[in-house]
Amino acid sequence: MTSPQPADTRTHGRSTQTATLAEIAREAGVSAPTVSKVLNGRADVAPGTRSRVEELLRTHGYRRRRAEASRSPLIDLVFHELESAWAMEVIRGVENVARDAGLSVVLSESAGRLTPGRTWADQVAARRPHGVILVLSGLDESGRALLTSRSIPFVVMDPAGDPGTDVPSIGATNWQGGLAATRHLIELGHTRIGAISGPSRMMCSRARVDGYRAALETAGLPVDPSLIVSGDFHHDAGYRQGLALLRREDRPTAVFAGNDLQALGLYEAARELGLRIPEDLSVVGFDDLPVARWVGPPLTTVRQPLTEMAEAAAKLVLDLGKGEDSAAATRVELATSLVVRSSTAAPAAP
Repeated sequence: MTSPQPADTRTHGRSTQTATLAEIAREAGVSAPTVSKVLNGRADVAPGTRSRVEELLRTHGYRRRRAEASRSPLIDLVFHELESAWAMEVIRGVENVARDAGLSVVLSESAGRLTPGRTWADQVAARRPHGVILVLSGLDESGRALLTSRSIPFVVMDPAGDPGTDVPSIGATNWQGGLAATRHLIELGHTRIGAISGPSRMMCSRARVDGYRAALETAGLPVDPSLIVSGDFHHDAGYRQGLALLRREDRPTAVFAGNDLQALGLYEAARELGLRIPEDLSVVGFDDLPVARWVGPPLTTVRQPLTEMAEAAAKLVLDLGKGEDSAAATRVELATSLVVRSSTAAPAAP
């Protein structure tokens, strides 16, 4: 068990003092061993007691000592959903860094929630990993406080919302990617361009659609709200919303599908309606998953460097665990790039 490290001094009213475990325990109305259990992430503490003790520990400035020997040889990798090739690219990147550092990766999923629950946070505190990487997710205040009190660093990759200025994060230039995808279609001569967005609660989804709008406006083309439909970044949404767009009498001649999985669903919708890609419909995805090169025709898409983003997140969380890069929160955005393949062409002559 690693002993706690108090702040040098704390001022309460007119007195200045250094808090001890016994004083924390007395103030919380519990025993010193109970405070020690909370500090060390033990599960056998009642939730109300744990919250009360943690609040006092934060007030008095306690931190676990940074001791490599006290950490498990693990990195915790948390997905809000774990069911696609997208996740495999992220896992590969984290594994690359973990393997070189002699660490293993623990995978968990928050079942579609953008914030993992308290049970997960307690389990992580008990495991004492070298760090935590949250993908398309985040931490609520109590989860952040719990990991901080254990000196467990965390990094958010591709944050769903604004993680805050004090949370290290790794992302991609989603707005620029949406702009490049739509500008490519405009340069081919398309003027009626649809978009299938991802979930509106996700910052990356909103940024991609904002880039789409900016490209249209910059080109002097109207933004037709009826051509922007909402998906969830899955194949079924691309198929379903693709049918809705393509069955319109004034259907678009091109669609920015928001991500590759939705683009594949759109491919299926086009085939069902007898439309050829790219002769009758141009399609652009986002991510550049391996499958984008294999489908027929190969998919024009925006490359999001997922493996590199995951590697950067893993390196950052390990550096934070060593006390490096901790003077200020780090927010990094890696560049996206347009990859032109065979799913886009000039619109058919009227």
